[in-house]
Amino acid sequence: MRIKRSLTSFILASFDKAENGYIRLEDFLNNSEDYIKGYERPITKANLSQSLKRLREKGWIVFLDQEKLLMKLTNKGREQALQSSFHDSSAEWDGKWRLVIFDIPEKRRPARDLLRSKLKQWNFTPWQRSVWASRKDCTKSLREFIKHAGIEEWVMVIESDNVGKSFS
Repeated sequence: MRIKRSLTSFILASFDKAENGYIRLEDFLNNSEDYIKGYERPITKANLSQSLKRLREKGWIVFLDQEKLLMKLTNKGREQALQSSFHDSSAEWDGKWRLVIFDIPEKRRPARDLLRSKLKQWNFTPWQRSVWASRKDCTKSLREFIKHAGIEEWVMVIESDNVGKSFS
C-alpha cells in the first residue's frame, strides 16, 4: 500500500536534494517535474504557494533574495527533510544497504551518543555497537548530517548491494 505524500513533503525533499539547499522559485515553477519526481497530482500555483508558506512558517526554508525569489533550506528544514527521508515507507528498496561504521573517541561521547540516538530514531538496525544498517536511500543526507555534526573523521558510511555472510 502506497501512502500519498503531500506536496509540502515533496518540496522539502527537493530542497534537500538541491545543490546546497538553494532553489530559485522561477526554476522550480518551470521545471517542477525535475524537482518533484513521484508526485502524481497536478501542481497549481495556489498549491505551491500554500506549501511554500507552510515551509516558511515552520522555519524550514527562508527567502534569501525577494527579487530573484531565491529560497534556501534552513538547518531545521534539513533536519526535517532528513527525518522524512528515513520514515518514507512508500519508497521501494533499491537492493542497497547503507552501513554506518564509527569509532568516535570517548572525549567526543556526546557526539557518539547523538549519532546512536539519531540512528535509532531513523530506524537503523544495530549489527554491533558501532555498526548500523538501513535499507533506506539516505546516504547523501546521512553524510551531510555527519559533516554538520563534525564527526566525519570517525564515521564511515558505506552503500553496497553486496552485503551478507558468505561462509562456505
